[in-house]
Amino acid sequence: MTRPKIIIERTYRATVEELWALWTTKEGFESWWGPEGFRVEVHELDARVGGTLRYDMIADAPEMVAAMKAMGQPVSHGTNGTFTELRRHERLAITHVIDFIPGVAAYDSTAVAELFPQGDHVRMVITLDPMHDAHWTSQSTAGWASQLTKLDRRFAR
Repeated sequence: MTRPKIIIERTYRATVEELWALWTTKEGFESWWGPEGFRVEVHELDARVGGTLRYDMIADAPEMVAAMKAMGQPVSHGTNGTFTELRRHERLAITHVIDFIPGVAAYDSTAVAELFPQGDHVRMVITLDPMHDAHWTSQSTAGWASQLTKLDRRFAR
């Protein structure tokens, strides 16, 4: 059975160049990636088709550190991805290796971001692959909504 993709949209008072840089530069990526209570430390970001994205996802808020420990999960884990599509200032795709779920074999999951300039705003449409089951798809969707609140605040001018 094929599960439907998840679509998340946001519109920001920003330029397409600003949003593109948040996805394709170390500084930009580190400034917003990860749900609330988490941060990332980028080790490699090669924004070209076939380029590597390698970072640590780190729980840094005390309540998130405690929650991860309570679940028996590490407070930091390495994440690997590949840029699988890039059309400058329009569309990019990152395929991540999902290898952190106990008892589940590693698999790939792709996120596509599309940018649509509209005057002094940009509409960003993110299309996500579903995870391996409904619970983890819900967790992933909530994580994306949480990390996008960082951009919501940034561009709430």
